[in-house]
Amino acid sequence: MPASLDAKTAHDILGAPGVVPLTTAQPEPKLIVDPPVPGPLSFGRVVIEYRAENLRIVPVFGPKALEVSPRIGHIHVTVDDLPWHWADASGEPLIMNGLPPGRHKVLIELVNANHVPFTGQTVEFVIPVQ
Repeated sequence: MPASLDAKTAHDILGAPGVVPLTTAQPEPKLIVDPPVPGPLSFGRVVIEYRAENLRIVPVFGPKALEVSPRIGHIHVTVDDLPWHWADASGEPLIMNGLPPGRHKVLIELVNANHVPFTGQTVEFVIPVQ
């Protein structure tokens, strides 16, 4: 079956293969965050899908991990401007339960293996009264 003219290659979507060190400068990491999935919000559950470009999300940390090519990292998640956050290296959608009804915001930051942010996005949503 012929490929569509607007079809992207696996490399276009996934970036460089993780088994081949890059010999050129890596493009800046990019974070794409979707709004929360609407259905679960009505039950008080927040499900946020995201993806990273030009960075692989893996549970590897520390100064030596900064030397890995292609680049690796993870995300930090902050809810409602609280003074703390958590790190997630699963690459899976974020799932949160137990937030009270009302307006909330979640900051998702794409960070390197030493926890230094590259970029971030804030998602705002409302959990309805049950």
